[in-house]
Amino acid sequence: MTLNTIDAALLQKMFLAGAKSIEAKKEYINELNVFPVPDGDTGTNMTLTIMSAAKEVSAIENPTLETLAKAISSGSLRGARGNSGVILSQLFRGFTKEVKEHSEINVTVMANAFAKAVETAYKAVMKPKEGTILTVAKGGAERAAELVSETEDLVYFGAEVIKRMEEVLAYTPELLPVLKEAGVVDSGGQGLLEVIKGGYDAMLGKEVDFEIVPASTGVKGNVSSENIATADIKFGYCTEFIVMLEKEYTMETEHEFKGYLESIGDSIVVVSDDDIVKVHVHTNDPGLAIQRALTYGSLTRMKIDNMREEHNEKLIKDAENKAKQQKEEELKSAEVKKEEPRKPVGFVAVSIGEGINEIFKGLGVDYLIEGGQTMNPSTEDMLNAIDHVNADTIFILPNNSNIILAANQAKDLTEDKKIVVIPSKTVPQGITAIINYVFDKSAEENEARMIEEMGRVKTGQVTYAVRDTSLDGKDIKQGNIMGIGDKAILSVGTEIKETTIDLINQLVDDDSELISLYYGAETSEEEANEIAEIISDQYPMVDVEVHMGGQPIYYYVLSVE
Repeated sequence: MTLNTIDAALLQKMFLAGAKSIEAKKEYINELNVFPVPDGDTGTNMTLTIMSAAKEVSAIENPTLETLAKAISSGSLRGARGNSGVILSQLFRGFTKEVKEHSEINVTVMANAFAKAVETAYKAVMKPKEGTILTVAKGGAERAAELVSETEDLVYFGAEVIKRMEEVLAYTPELLPVLKEAGVVDSGGQGLLEVIKGGYDAMLGKEVDFEIVPASTGVKGNVSSENIATADIKFGYCTEFIVMLEKEYTMETEHEFKGYLESIGDSIVVVSDDDIVKVHVHTNDPGLAIQRALTYGSLTRMKIDNMREEHNEKLIKDAENKAKQQKEEELKSAEVKKEEPRKPVGFVAVSIGEGINEIFKGLGVDYLIEGGQTMNPSTEDMLNAIDHVNADTIFILPNNSNIILAANQAKDLTEDKKIVVIPSKTVPQGITAIINYVFDKSAEENEARMIEEMGRVKTGQVTYAVRDTSLDGKDIKQGNIMGIGDKAILSVGTEIKETTIDLINQLVDDDSELISLYYGAETSEEEANEIAEIISDQYPMVDVEVHMGGQPIYYYVLSVE
């Protein structure tokens, strides 16, 4: 078979087939994750990105290359999720810039489009790294350029480009040692290859189901470490949003914005398209990126994820149902409270387990939102809580970095009450913050005090590994127990008790005064007390407390302060 040109109808089929191809392989791509926790969702992010465009593409009845280009470019940009999704959307954007100027595509147009795709994607990334999806795309574009003088047959052309991309993908572990250490190729590059292969199959006339249905986001709220630069967990919070521009936004403005983002994080992608700007950054303080972006316009499609947390679909669903039931019960009691006079101060906290719920209630929290690691509450959940706490000033304790943004959005939308969001990133931080609230102090004084005190807390979490890997010099096997600190995996072992003790040993220092151990739903009080006794013997000058946390997924959540 030979083919010298591609018209709009065939390109439409090829694009939809590419979308179907990566959708079918998304779980495999998700598993190409450096970290041994189930937060690898590169395949999901890329699928959602291309499906956003595919929905628009499939709706075009009589396509032209111009109408297809617009649908592919705008649909993928607006639907882009995660670093790999943004880069994929930029590859599409560059590709369509070239093809929209033509009535059909030949080898020359295709090669030029590949080159434009790579050029556009590289420009969109602040610090391009080799060994990633960019490298795989570049390898394909370079081979495409070579083929212009060799052939006019798009079938041969496509086969050769795919062959080169496969070779480059296989070489990515040599370019990024962390890939080699983990025993995987770049997940974004694998995703791109699946898209190209799917399109090529459609060009060959292979039968493909072109029906496009909305892609499921699943229940995980995490973004994988799809950009390998995060493998050292230097910046653990993936922040992405779209700015709906309301002010003049020039190239100089964009340069300044990128420079600011570079000062607070990495894996930066900033892409402007008419009246919107797509932003992706890995940072330790998502609020700073959000605040700067708000100076240019309003925000939409905001998403902040902790790349180290793990999520379990069944547990999330269970937690969701439990939270719904709890909300219904508390709404009934809140209606009664509304009839009472307003009190000066109230508290809202996000919690993660039955025992921790009781701890927060005992500390005076008026309204609990159960979720945390297993279910991130929405802004609407926060507004509902605010509405049902009958107080002039309400302190919100998100207790998870993924929830701080929702709390701040709720604050901005509340007009009749003063809202103070304490940016607690863990449950132990939230507990420490509320313990240090002083009722005869002002809201501003308490805010400063609570933030200062929770800053003294070191948090640890003990959970399990979902696959084999080697990372940061640690050999991790599926089922191993991992002790995770605030910024890195600190301990790996085969036993929960030994790993927990090792984690605590790494967190304790000469200034430590108190260790709090919250045992989870799958751990007994007796087991927790055994650990506490061992720790007390090791550190006789440090107080050790044991509490029933009841949290899922994590055998222990602990704090050292």
